Amino acid sequence: MTDGLPPELRRESDTAPGGLSVEDLSFSYGARQALDGVSFACRPGRFTALLGPNGAGKSTLFALLTRLFTTPHGRIRIAGADLARSPRKALANMGIVFQQPTLDLDLTVRRNLSYFAALHGIPGRAAAARIDASLERLGMAERAGERVRDLNGGHRRRTELARALVHSPSVLLCDEPTVGLDAASRQAIVDHVHELAAGGLTVLWATHLTDEVRAEDDLLVLHRGRLLRDGTAAEISAGSTVSETFLDLTRAPA
Repeated sequence: MTDGLPPELRRESDTAPGGLSVEDLSFSYGARQALDGVSFACRPGRFTALLGPNGAGKSTLFALLTRLFTTPHGRIRIAGADLARSPRKALANMGIVFQQPTLDLDLTVRRNLSYFAALHGIPGRAAAARIDASLERLGMAERAGERVRDLNGGHRRRTELARALVHSPSVLLCDEPTVGLDAASRQAIVDHVHELAAGGLTVLWATHLTDEVRAEDDLLVLHRGRLLRDGTAAEISAGSTVSETFLDLTRAPA
């Protein structure tokens, strides 16, 4: 079971290879507690939404999951690999889309992905096949030769998603990936990532936008560094809307 929550708020953890689990994770910036005993599990083949207002601790959590930060307090396992003990193995199973764009604007879409594949040690012919498959999956094959600078915001985000999938990770982290996109582009990205989850990928999607969460999604509500709810969105909202439930939870003292 997931630790750190009252029994009625817990759901069964999935220990299958390919999942992501966090156990009793804490982190402080000096005297300020950014995360306080956070525990949860993201299941393979599921879209898990991490919902929290600005300042909830989402970015700190993602920094710990990607090893930008480290902490002795808690444990992170990615596809069964302990991040602290086997960081290379753990991180090799993870694809990441950060909140801030990280593409080289002067390279083409394909060159951006080729460079990333080379960093992962994927040889040329295998890299080309993976890049083609990844771009096709994200509807970007026809734009492979275009410079990223010439793409709109939605297509740049699709390129970043395609890049994150080139090395065939089992876990995908998305840190507020729709920030700054128009409504149509935002919906298209949300739909694409839900399809990836339905295909077997483990997805952790951080957002503060409740309309990106579907009733059947697994949902984590983070507020002031503490995990307030862990279950499906339908269970947590319990007849209300996700938006109303989220506002009620984050309005009250954590």
